[in-house]
Amino acid sequence: MVVAGEEKIPFFNDPAKRSLIYQFGVMVTVAFLGYYLMSNTLTNLERQSIATGFDFLEKESSFEIGESLIDYSAADNYFRALLVGVLNTLKVSFIGIVLTVLLGTIIGVARLSANWLVSRLAAIYIEVLQDIPVLLQLFFWYALFYEMLPAPRQALNPIAGMFICNRGLIFAVPADHPVWAWMGWTVLAVLVAVYVMRRWALRRLYKTGKPFPVFWSSIALMVSLPFIVWMLGGAPTKMDVPQLLGFNFQGGISLSPEFAALLLGLVLYTAAFVAEIVRAGIQSVNKGQTEAAKALGLRSGKVLSLVVIPQALRVIIPPLTSQMLNLTKNSSLAVAIGYPDFVSIANTTINQTGQAIEGVAMIMAVYLGLSLLTSALMNWYNKKIALVER
Repeated sequence: MVVAGEEKIPFFNDPAKRSLIYQFGVMVTVAFLGYYLMSNTLTNLERQSIATGFDFLEKESSFEIGESLIDYSAADNYFRALLVGVLNTLKVSFIGIVLTVLLGTIIGVARLSANWLVSRLAAIYIEVLQDIPVLLQLFFWYALFYEMLPAPRQALNPIAGMFICNRGLIFAVPADHPVWAWMGWTVLAVLVAVYVMRRWALRRLYKTGKPFPVFWSSIALMVSLPFIVWMLGGAPTKMDVPQLLGFNFQGGISLSPEFAALLLGLVLYTAAFVAEIVRAGIQSVNKGQTEAAKALGLRSGKVLSLVVIPQALRVIIPPLTSQMLNLTKNSSLAVAIGYPDFVSIANTTINQTGQAIEGVAMIMAVYLGLSLLTSALMNWYNKKIALVER
């Protein structure tokens, strides 16, 4: 039924309907190309008698891995070997992101310091580290660890229970005891309590104008509650101290030169970009906000944490997410210095099994998953702090 005075739009002149047709056409084209490429690849592989599929994951890997967060031996299958690689990638990415955000924030704030020397040093750091390729930085730190540090028998011993040599950093840790797990859960509970307390303190401050000592209360909880759990668990003091046996140390915990070089290179390089993001975010906040906060009697630290940073985060978060993704993807350069990340182990698997397509597909899937997970978390946080229009 056509309403009087209204002209019926022809089907192909309707932008909404036309866009649906175009989208459907693109989907069909992509699906056809995908089917053609896949079928052609499988046909060529079958013609050359090359095995396909993921059955190889259940076969024995027959190669050792230098670093692993879980138990692993050469008798385990390829699936477990690849799982070790995923965990190693997660380890360096998670620690790297945390350190990068902390260091980048400090450098970014220092870049805006009124102190000329502090500001210049921050600027030099940013300019130098941004202009040196990250792979070259990884080579530099890796060579530095191996060339500058002594052999295990001449290891440096700056403090009791810690040794530094070209095999890495080896240090003593508390001996295995159930109380340490309980203390870990206690720390997690304290972190949740601190988060809830901080939100309550902010609501109280905005409502009544009365501040609450969140920082000192958090320190008190973080120190006292784990200490109480430690006392109730028997107050164990036994340590697992590393000892030199043969050509290397046994016992304790060690950080390999490969891991240290990778982490240091990624953090220093990415933090230079994060610092510029933080600087730009802070400068995006109107100076009137800072002047008004100081007029109310707030100290510089309070002005930064309560007024400037919350507003700057809305500008900082989107590009910061990109840098987090870059750090995670740049961790694949670990293969260049011998750290057993997922790409390194996947390459070894491909070389032994000859199933390159499956191996490359798994590499793409893992990094795609990590990137989507990081983006989802940061997008959630970005929506949480976004301004809500009334």
